[in-house]
Amino acid sequence: MKKQAKGAMAFLFLGGIMATSGVVIGVPGIQPHIPPEDIDAVNPADSYPLEERARYCGTGSASSTPYVKEFAIPTPCTQPLGIVADGQGNIWFAETNTGNLAKFITTNGTFKEYVNPSWPGGARSMMWGMEYAPDGSVWYTDDRFNSVWKFSTLDERYTRFNLAESGEDLLPQRIELVGSQLIVNDFIGNNLVLFDPTQGSSSVTYVAVPPPISPAVTAEFAVDDDNNVWYTNWQGTQPGLLVRFDQDEYYAVIGSTGADSVEIGQFVTTFSLPPDLFTPNGIAITGGLIWMADTSSSLFFSFDPITEQFTRYITAPPQQSTYGNHTGLTFEPISRPYWMEADNLNRIVFNEHNANNIAVFDPQKQSLTEYHIPSKNPFWADCDPGTGLSIDDCGLAQIFDIALDGSNIWFTEWVENNIGVVDTTVALPFEILLDSAEVTIPQEESLVVTYTVIPASEGVVTPILAPADPRMTAFLAGPDTITLGSEPVTISVSISAAGVPAGTYNVLLGAQHPDIATSKYLTVTVQ
Repeated sequence: MKKQAKGAMAFLFLGGIMATSGVVIGVPGIQPHIPPEDIDAVNPADSYPLEERARYCGTGSASSTPYVKEFAIPTPCTQPLGIVADGQGNIWFAETNTGNLAKFITTNGTFKEYVNPSWPGGARSMMWGMEYAPDGSVWYTDDRFNSVWKFSTLDERYTRFNLAESGEDLLPQRIELVGSQLIVNDFIGNNLVLFDPTQGSSSVTYVAVPPPISPAVTAEFAVDDDNNVWYTNWQGTQPGLLVRFDQDEYYAVIGSTGADSVEIGQFVTTFSLPPDLFTPNGIAITGGLIWMADTSSSLFFSFDPITEQFTRYITAPPQQSTYGNHTGLTFEPISRPYWMEADNLNRIVFNEHNANNIAVFDPQKQSLTEYHIPSKNPFWADCDPGTGLSIDDCGLAQIFDIALDGSNIWFTEWVENNIGVVDTTVALPFEILLDSAEVTIPQEESLVVTYTVIPASEGVVTPILAPADPRMTAFLAGPDTITLGSEPVTISVSISAAGVPAGTYNVLLGAQHPDIATSKYLTVTVQ
């Protein structure tokens, strides 16, 4: 597969995902720009024709909210992607349009960029994953050259490890240091790669766990308390598999038999994904549950390895500013949850790509807080009302990676040339209190439930009402907007189980402010 074809395929596969919601089909010019192979750009913006620079290089200045602060990268049009915190006050990120790494020093708010002397002039790559190692090295993936790179922060040297020495075309994506080895998912090559970081770069060897199904893709992975590697193998057009790889048993057999290789498939266990989970890109593990993000919808799922049961959750609907809808083609906007991480409080953190949000889900409290990112690029949504000029505060920043650093969540904005941080310690402007966390509704009947918005400050909010299962309907019994003052506000909701099979479902109830949304999940049992 040629490099340009691979880039376009990855762009479309990774979610359309990489553009906006369904409106993209009706908006011309959304397809990715693929520069010529021989570009020699002095300024990174030169990689794009003048008429496309706003779309890929940014349209505004760094901004902030009470919860989010953005920082503009001094070099224009770097297109930041993979990001990681080193635990020492530094945030490292990859510049996909320059081939360089950069460091943001949080103590003084300055940037430092490190030129990669081995990088061809004008080349671009999607560097989806980044990891910081205890020896002071930063590891990251490179899909353009089928490689994993190591940058030593001690001597500032780059080393490239080619994962495709036999000429095959891969797409190394996410990367994580687990024990003494690096794990990488090869998205297009459809393998899970286990890589020894101590080997030399002249001859690279690694263990490749083959896919249970093919053709398909291998997406993000996570490691549980028993050192099993969990990941998804999906096709996009039909349900795929959740995969568990017992790496300890694999290495034990290798060590005891002395064999150079064994049949890896015997150490793999698979579980069929739900029929409505088509593109599970992100995955994380906490509380003994496997969590997955579905980039084709507004859904995310949990999986219990003991009961082998999946539970469906939903995010708040995207704000209209993220999709515009001036052509009227977006009938059901979706948030597209993307990558996932588990933080030190056992919460699940994920980016909602099409909602321009960073979300924090607390499984214990069954609460969801969604932080809205202020910067938006109008060329990635339906923001032109027909005048040829985009309206203000419309579009997407293309938030493609997140990194946890204590209570802070760092992120990159691929088309706004910013990095940013969410401070999760800032007090929320209101709290959601459910009158009851669980209700039961007989089949074919309905029930009115109430919840309360308890304000900490004044403001105007929009109620959130979102059943996780489309077969369940819910209606708001009140105004579409609420003005918060000093007193709590009670909201009534009618939930119908007409045509809903017996079972347990989640309904998201909450309130949306332009800067933040907070909600809780009501458990509804239909019997």
